[in-house]
Amino acid sequence: MRYLLRKLGFYAIAAWMAITVNFFLPRLIPGDPVEMMLARQAQSGPVEPGQEEALAAMLGLGHGNLLVQYGDYLHALARLDFGLSVTYFPSPVTDVVGDAVPWTLVLVGAATLLSVALGLTLGMLAGWRRGSWFDSLVPSTTFLAAIPYFWLALLLLYLFSQVWGVLPLGGGYDETLDIGLSGAFLGSAAEHAVLPAATIVLSSVGGWMLGMRNMMVSTLAEDYVVAAEAKGLPPRTIMVGYAARNAVLPSVAGFAISLGFIVSGSLVMEIVFSYPGMGFTLLQAVQNTDYPLMQAVFLVITFGVLAANFLVDLVYGFVDPRTRQAR
Repeated sequence: MRYLLRKLGFYAIAAWMAITVNFFLPRLIPGDPVEMMLARQAQSGPVEPGQEEALAAMLGLGHGNLLVQYGDYLHALARLDFGLSVTYFPSPVTDVVGDAVPWTLVLVGAATLLSVALGLTLGMLAGWRRGSWFDSLVPSTTFLAAIPYFWLALLLLYLFSQVWGVLPLGGGYDETLDIGLSGAFLGSAAEHAVLPAATIVLSSVGGWMLGMRNMMVSTLAEDYVVAAEAKGLPPRTIMVGYAARNAVLPSVAGFAISLGFIVSGSLVMEIVFSYPGMGFTLLQAVQNTDYPLMQAVFLVITFGVLAANFLVDLVYGFVDPRTRQAR
């Protein structure tokens, strides 16, 4: 219980810091965001009286000193009121983000779990069979990890969409279909997700495989593994129950650390494929100077990474009980 409370306290402070940084972001931007938007509005027509106050409220800037503005910001955040989106005006930011989150969550979640499971399994086998032909293939897989997300995405897009024409060029689904749980829509969404998911898996599986392989080789030399072999236990029991269980611990911690890089990389990947997730939404917000939408996307990504790190900390504490002991 003390371990859980310590973790909750740490992540509560991290969440408060993220919220505070998000509050100051529009105020740190050079110039006045409201004036910038009014100037752009003036190019297409006259600015109506009171529009400046409306824009300030929509952006969450408010009036008064910073303390009053910060209190208004926290009150609006508690109601999940991020204002209206400039890009998709007059749609609320909450609706825009709510439409984009499931696309990224399903795509990145499935691709990340697949790459981790595949990399750890192959790394375990390579470490167990060290010195074999299979083990000699490990260094070549790290080449994929060195390739930038966007470059690999462009390469896959060119080969499978332009040259061979077997997969869609971009987007999240066939726009002639209605969004729903119909077989046609789900099949179209799965087809459009193949290349983005393959980009994530190919870019990250090599790193997981190499890390697990090296830890397996180190763990196999430990005394408890040698003792298990001397007892005549089945090789599968030794490999999974003794060696892999302990070798996977650094990978569990590494998963939490690398999650932020996976999410940021997926943002670029979504932009390349015009995939209707958080990355593509963020691009639209930046291009249209949509500060409310940018703030909401920032908070969703930050809280997503914090939540994933918190869950990984809990899993790590269960796998290795020593981490629950207070120092």
